[in-house]
Amino acid sequence: MNKTPLVKTALSALMPAILATGLATTALTSNAADFEFNIVHLSNTSDEDYDGAVVLKDYVEAQSNGRIGITIYSGGQLCGNSTECLEALGANLIQVFNTTTGGLSAVFPEIQALDIPYMFPSDRVAECALNSHSLTGAIREELLTRTGDMRLMTIGNTGGWRNFATTKKQIKTPGDVEGVKVRTINSPIQMELVKSMGGSPTPVPWPEVYTSLATGLVEGSKNGITDIMGMKFNEHIKYMTLDGHAYMASLWWMNNDAFNAMPEDLQHIMIDGFDALRTVTTVMPKRRQIEAYNEFKKSGGTIYAPTAEEKKQFQAAAAPIRDWFTKQYGAKWLDITQSAVNACETQIEKGYVAQK
Repeated sequence: MNKTPLVKTALSALMPAILATGLATTALTSNAADFEFNIVHLSNTSDEDYDGAVVLKDYVEAQSNGRIGITIYSGGQLCGNSTECLEALGANLIQVFNTTTGGLSAVFPEIQALDIPYMFPSDRVAECALNSHSLTGAIREELLTRTGDMRLMTIGNTGGWRNFATTKKQIKTPGDVEGVKVRTINSPIQMELVKSMGGSPTPVPWPEVYTSLATGLVEGSKNGITDIMGMKFNEHIKYMTLDGHAYMASLWWMNNDAFNAMPEDLQHIMIDGFDALRTVTTVMPKRRQIEAYNEFKKSGGTIYAPTAEEKKQFQAAAAPIRDWFTKQYGAKWLDITQSAVNACETQIEKGYVAQK
């Protein structure tokens, strides 16, 4: 298998920190374990990523009778951004890490097919498609071929849906985005979405978003409600539009050598553990957003749900992004994703009919 190495600019500087932190926390792991794994996620311990990691740890340690030991590192303790963490994963310094599609786009830009605006019409369709072998299996095979060390274990959620959220005016139609400086991550497809509606996409690192909203560097963002409230962005953001342009998928990776080093029975336990993680990270944002939306309204925020006609306007404005994606990356991954969506819509429709 040919390996395509990830960017290695920060790895030499990263290794001492990982080793030092690992030595400092050795007492927190199970010394009797045959296989010791480090899980890293960049969010804090109030996030569903942490909840999922805790469930994974509890499941695999219990089901393996202690043969597997897991240590969780939250908030970027071992690596500070996706590039560093993917480098550490590839070097087997950490064994488990999760990324958004944007965080993976530097390695696998075609993954942005999952972020095609309005690709997923509902939670049920998104969850079905992202748990289908036709899609996850294809991603797993592709990344193993490209990197040799990144094994996709499951796809969960990290924050619900991305919606437009603004500081100065309510967005009800695509035309309302015109001229608005909207914070995005450094993801081409997210920037293209804002451009398609006449807005000004402004990439800002996550730790700098609050200050950027406060100073007016940006006038809005594209985030889920739990992230907005968790980071206190509501102190500046006053309007939300529930257009649901992207499902916030979270892809969980394991170092392939670490996975293959386990005997088959432990591999099965690990796979089952990741399925439990997927369930938790999918459900928790739905539960937490109830309080988050209520708190947003209590803090003076206004929430707007587009009508069916307005939703069609958003979809029409974003439609050219599919052609843009195809020109940039080809049609393969757009077709794979759309096929999974179509199959799930058909399956769900059959369920409706069966209950009549």
